Amino acid sequence: MTRVVLDAMGGDFAPQATVAGAVDAARDGIEVILVGIEEQVRAELARVEGPTPNIEVVHAPEVVAMGDHDARATLRRRDTSIAVGVELVRDGSADAFISAGNTGAVLAVSLVRLGRLPGIERPAIGILLPTPRGVLLLLDGGANADARPAHLLQWARLGSTYMQTTRGIDRPEVALLNIGEEPTKGSQVTVEAYGLLAASGLHFIGNVEGRDLPSRPADVVVTDGFTGNTVLKLAEGLSSMLFQELREAASQSLRARIGGLLIRPEARRMRDRLDYRVYGGAPLLGLQGTVYIGHGPSDARAIGNAIRRADEAVAAGAVDALRTAAIEGEQAAS
Repeated sequence: MTRVVLDAMGGDFAPQATVAGAVDAARDGIEVILVGIEEQVRAELARVEGPTPNIEVVHAPEVVAMGDHDARATLRRRDTSIAVGVELVRDGSADAFISAGNTGAVLAVSLVRLGRLPGIERPAIGILLPTPRGVLLLLDGGANADARPAHLLQWARLGSTYMQTTRGIDRPEVALLNIGEEPTKGSQVTVEAYGLLAASGLHFIGNVEGRDLPSRPADVVVTDGFTGNTVLKLAEGLSSMLFQELREAASQSLRARIGGLLIRPEARRMRDRLDYRVYGGAPLLGLQGTVYIGHGPSDARAIGNAIRRADEAVAAGAVDALRTAAIEGEQAAS
């Protein structure tokens, strides 16, 4: 049985949403360790209706606030729910760690406590973007504001291996996000990265533009963290605006209300297909361990699905596969 550690204090709606999501996933047979202020965590567990199997609580008296930006100070705090949770994975007491809390703190603590895979200079956040044609892995999603060509190549290897291991894609297609399809387009970084990717042995299909992403042009798309995070926030904003506009349009007249009732089932199915909560969290790729980062406003559904995605990654042996890919990439570069 996979043991997944959840930062019970991480997220805008913690510990209510985190505890509820943990119980939901635990009822599927996943063992969940809730790390946080024990009194608060147990109080939330007491409010849950029905049995709460496969749940363990580990006390961590401190919490990293969402507004804490001092990474050095965070690393010195050994009793936070993030630090205690990551150390459970490091010490072999758990298989994966998840937090919807302070992303910078999760990055810093995970990097220091777990370490990087061989040949990986910087870990990257892999964003699973839902599209009508299936899920797309975009990385980096915000861990590194800038990047060198070698980083983009490393992330492409990690992303390709992750999609192959966890999604069962035989030879994932990899693309480079750019401002044009031609190999000479873009910045010096992207031009050099194009050359590295083309010679990498990966299934590299070339450059793609931002307008291509909704049609899922590849299985994996790589870019720097500044651009990747901007794409993520834009996609979230557009999706929210679209469904809000549809709701308002469907209430403008009697004919619109009748039409709205007729398309409501399909609109709900479309909303569910494009809902980030289906995937729950983003893997932090390039570490000596399984770590997932959730959205700050994650609700119980998102938390529960993040636990399921981490369980799937552990069961598939993702970290071992990523380690092998990283070593092979390091050997190819030397």
